Amino acid sequence: MNYAGQYSAFTDVAILEAVRTPWIDVGGALAQVSPIDLGIKVGREVLARAGFDPRAVDSVLAGSMAQASFDAYLLPRHIGLYSGVPQQVPALAVQRICATGFELLRQAGEQLRDGVELALCVGTESMSRNPIAAYTHRDGFRLGASVDFKDFLWEALYDPAPGLDMIATAENLALRHGLSREAVDTYALNSHEQALQTQTSGWFADEIVAVRNESFELDGYQPRGITLPRRVDAVTLDSHIRPTDFLALATLRAIHAGGVQTAGNSCAVVDGAAAALVGRASAGTRPALANLLATAVVGVAPEFMGIGPAPAIQLLLQRSGLAQDDIALFEINEAQGAQVLAVAQALELDTNKLNRRGGSIALGHPLAATGLRLVMTLARQLREQNLRYGIAAACVGGGQGMAVLIENPRYRV
Repeated sequence: MNYAGQYSAFTDVAILEAVRTPWIDVGGALAQVSPIDLGIKVGREVLARAGFDPRAVDSVLAGSMAQASFDAYLLPRHIGLYSGVPQQVPALAVQRICATGFELLRQAGEQLRDGVELALCVGTESMSRNPIAAYTHRDGFRLGASVDFKDFLWEALYDPAPGLDMIATAENLALRHGLSREAVDTYALNSHEQALQTQTSGWFADEIVAVRNESFELDGYQPRGITLPRRVDAVTLDSHIRPTDFLALATLRAIHAGGVQTAGNSCAVVDGAAAALVGRASAGTRPALANLLATAVVGVAPEFMGIGPAPAIQLLLQRSGLAQDDIALFEINEAQGAQVLAVAQALELDTNKLNRRGGSIALGHPLAATGLRLVMTLARQLREQNLRYGIAAACVGGGQGMAVLIENPRYRV
């Protein structure tokens, strides 16, 4: 069977370094911080960790889904400028909803084919600052007419084409794949437990930069920065990770009557940012975090949007000439428990290879930043376990799936 979609393969393209902020629950310590400033924070940090002068960057790619500040149009440009990238270097906004982090890497890889040497990729999201918005009142309010202010974050989770919210698309998958509430809660419990163990061991610490009160200066321009709430000195840990048990998950009310999805087995809503530097593997003075080998993106039915990672992974494997057994580990975004179980079932995937450090059910899902976290977490596992290939994937609202193939550059037979 030939799988349809867009496939991109890369030679001599590497993810040199990556970093993220902690993922913090909506309304928490990062709630009043602009996603631009979160993006600047990780942009500066990834350059420092990689030991690169910002003046070496010749492309800035940044993504954020919601217009979470009045200067949102300027997000990529300001992230680049305040990260120290030269004025003459252009910046581009990238958007593929939940796969934005992957799309940043794909576009960076394609730019390297065209002559770019070093790309700064930033995904940043403030779910807390999603606005209460109206699109129909530019001309004022007429007597007796409806007032159409709505919660952008809530409404954005609804797809008017099939007339379903994102949770309902997961319920469709649960019905199609015969997934019970017990099976979904069992999977979610494992995600929570794996993430808690990982956090307790300190494993996440190496991919996280602490967020503190900070000013970002740019010669000749207005300063900007991060201001945390009173009595909060620093944000250092993912806040949604917590102990739970099966009974606690089983007692939660289903979001849709008779369904399997609850607040405990769906992705948490969080704020956060992540960054990666993409450059040439051959030009590095030290081993890269990962070699970026290929990406694949496909379309699927909007009412079954969560199945998207399955055909994306199948296309990626087919065009790359690899078998599924060649892939040591998978990181598949946990939009909903039923969604990721349906993908695993469709692929006949060994779940021992899947999301071994927990996933978005436990950590949370800041839309544009998640893909970079998935790739970073995957790459770090491959490196420490001397495994060669890994795939990260995500479903995309509206009916898409995207997958990324990476290789451990330190792999030894």
